[in-house]
Amino acid sequence: MAKDAGKTSKNAKTQKDAAQSAASKAYVRVIVSERSEVTGAYVFKEKMIHKDKVKEYLAGK
Repeated sequence: MAKDAGKTSKNAKTQKDAAQSAASKAYVRVIVSERSEVTGAYVFKEKMIHKDKVKEYLAGK
């Protein structure tokens, strides 16, 4: 009986997941607190940014 074309080996899935995991580790979550002009309460803004561009993002804020 031949292998089904839709199935992949466990090793192939692991290699694919490792590559995807390495790429996703290059991003960080930046949380910036700001004062709301309307209520005066703190508002938190979250953004996912590449780790090489964090300083640029924070300098622009």
